[in-house]
Amino acid sequence: MKSSSSDSEEEHEVLDYVRQPSPEVVIPTSRSVKLPYTSSRSGLVYDVRMRFHAEIVSEYADATDVHPEDPRRILEIYEELLHAGLIEEDPAEPGTAHEYTLKRLQAREATGAEICLVHSKRHFKWVRDLESMTRDELVDLGNQMDSLYLHGSTFFCARLSAGGAIEACRAVVTGHVKNSIAVIRPPGHHAEPKKPGGFCLFNNVSIAARVCQADYPDLCRKVLILDWDVHHGNGVQEAFYDDPNVLYISLHVHKDGTFYPTGPTGNHTYCGGPSAIGKNVNIPWSRHGMGDGDYMLAFQTIIMPVAMEFDPDLVIISAGFDAAEGDTLGGCHVSPACYAHMTHMLMSLAHGKVAVCLEGGYNLRSIAKSALAVTRTLMGEPPDRLENLIATDSGAEVIDLVIKQQSRFWKCLYPKTESRAVVKGNPIHDILREWQSMLLGSEYNMSELFILREEISPSFSKQVLATENYAHSGPLLVIVHDPPQANGQAHHRTGLLDLHNTHLADETKTYIDWACTHGFAVIDVNIPKQITGLEDPSVSEESAEKHTQLSRDLLQYIWENYIEINDSQQIFMMGVGAAGAHVLHLLSSNEEIMDRVAHVINFVADNALLAVRRQTDDASAWYWRNSHVFVANSHLAWDPERKKRKKYGNIIKSPYDGINDMLYAHRHDVTTFLDQSTQEWQKGQTEQQRRKRKELNSNLLNASTHLQEITSTSDERSGLRSPGGPPIGMFGVSAGPFGGVRQQGLGGGREIK
Repeated sequence: MKSSSSDSEEEHEVLDYVRQPSPEVVIPTSRSVKLPYTSSRSGLVYDVRMRFHAEIVSEYADATDVHPEDPRRILEIYEELLHAGLIEEDPAEPGTAHEYTLKRLQAREATGAEICLVHSKRHFKWVRDLESMTRDELVDLGNQMDSLYLHGSTFFCARLSAGGAIEACRAVVTGHVKNSIAVIRPPGHHAEPKKPGGFCLFNNVSIAARVCQADYPDLCRKVLILDWDVHHGNGVQEAFYDDPNVLYISLHVHKDGTFYPTGPTGNHTYCGGPSAIGKNVNIPWSRHGMGDGDYMLAFQTIIMPVAMEFDPDLVIISAGFDAAEGDTLGGCHVSPACYAHMTHMLMSLAHGKVAVCLEGGYNLRSIAKSALAVTRTLMGEPPDRLENLIATDSGAEVIDLVIKQQSRFWKCLYPKTESRAVVKGNPIHDILREWQSMLLGSEYNMSELFILREEISPSFSKQVLATENYAHSGPLLVIVHDPPQANGQAHHRTGLLDLHNTHLADETKTYIDWACTHGFAVIDVNIPKQITGLEDPSVSEESAEKHTQLSRDLLQYIWENYIEINDSQQIFMMGVGAAGAHVLHLLSSNEEIMDRVAHVINFVADNALLAVRRQTDDASAWYWRNSHVFVANSHLAWDPERKKRKKYGNIIKSPYDGINDMLYAHRHDVTTFLDQSTQEWQKGQTEQQRRKRKELNSNLLNASTHLQEITSTSDERSGLRSPGGPPIGMFGVSAGPFGGVRQQGLGGGREIK
């Protein structure tokens, strides 16, 4: 479908934005002078023509293979609102509007000048040129793009979507409505200033924010854009990265940069440009499965304190609903009630001036129910109760990282973190490992295995310890574990720990105790979360990757230089926590290792459940037969919809979630298994000890007989002894009764004065 502008007008369209000198703002009179906000209506932007942008499919295509960005998305939401009685029947006829319905706001095509407030002119013209392409050209070009399909109506619909966002925000800023929701598509938050991406052509919320700032500088100077789409809004971040008047906050699945949009820019370390440091806040979930508790914790500890300190004039929500329960693309579990609570909290900002603009969300029922909950909250209904407010361990860890990073830019965030350039000291994990090496050395004579490789050696000093018999033929237990956990209460403001209230939990040592007392050889490998000499991996993506690679190299080095060449007949590998991933990588990278390893024991708490992967043989079946994988009680592995595959090993559900609780609870199971698995070796040891005792007894008997023979001849005279000397035989020297020295022989003695 062609844009409403003629071809000649398009060619000469002004792409430089010019603000009207005095834009007229007519604020409608509210129905109640005493309650002006409450008595005002909420606005709705919806235009059926946005559905014209659709994927071009051939007549032979599979009808069930529907693109996630389905035109029915906006229709499903609109019909949900309509069936709930929130939309006036016929906005064209006066007198049909109801008091408790949404006020219809007309969508329009955004002008080229408005779009170019964010996007380059070249990008705008590229999208405009799509109208003149054939179907085949559009399909071919779309196949070359980043998660994007193209249609003859794409340019028109993209302008209509951007214009709808502008009108939704403009109506809120000018007071025509108290707040608004724009049910628009195609979405926009992945569209960067110079290129499209991720189903997005024009960056709707960014354009709307820029237009409102330009047209109403006195009413809309500072804008908060809150993005709860499950994907990072890389386009919004780039548009405002160095703008101190726009605060962009995004909650999204990041997975160390492996989830779309891939790369490091969605990490918590990206905090804004030199002029806007702290004005970009990323809350990057490390995995899927985030729920209401995680989002509520993020809102209560980061988002609302920062937003209140920023004090915006307008709040725009990039409302993607792909983190909703039921959306398989996002893989999270946010409920409609949680979306309502987040909206309710944001309505406390900017005098309630909130505009909600649809982004992603690809389960039709999930987005409809979630959008309805948000709309009812905008209109004044209190949110429903939340069922689960417990944050996951991984979610809480990410939130702590964000606070640590952002606390230096925001007064409201505690504890404050001092710069490492100012405060220098020894990491506690290095001090603890030094103490552990001394303790294990004194108790079991364990000593350090030296890593003679230039890059690895200084990084893992004191991290690899072994008993003296590690190269013998007996069973060998190799424990690869995270550092012990320290439990303490940090000062709420400074973050400092009181050492007398800090306790060390090291349940791994109990396994070393058992193994050493039962004759096992032990190699203990501690994988620190931060390797000395590297930048903190919680702050640097590159350091995190380097940490992983160094840890893998370390384990490979230990195997090649200390384990593979020894005489151990039974090798047991034990992984504890995140360090267990390196054990699985070792097994996956070398086909011959499985011939030596008898069994693998793994403890998985808040880290990912990983598999042994190898294409050349049946490694998955071997791992399933020869493993015990204890998985935390609340781990995503126990999701009823998740299939239990052999490649993850013989997984066992633990009644506990904490790694130390799991180690304690399953110690008897593990040690019993190890004991039973080494029965043949124990029998051999018993037989060997019996033979040694027999040989020792025989030697003692021979020595006793020889001694008796010597004793029997001690009183006989011998021509070899000196005259007056003691008898031949054994003798001792002792003090006489009067201070003299007495020679004591076997037959008596005499005192020497």
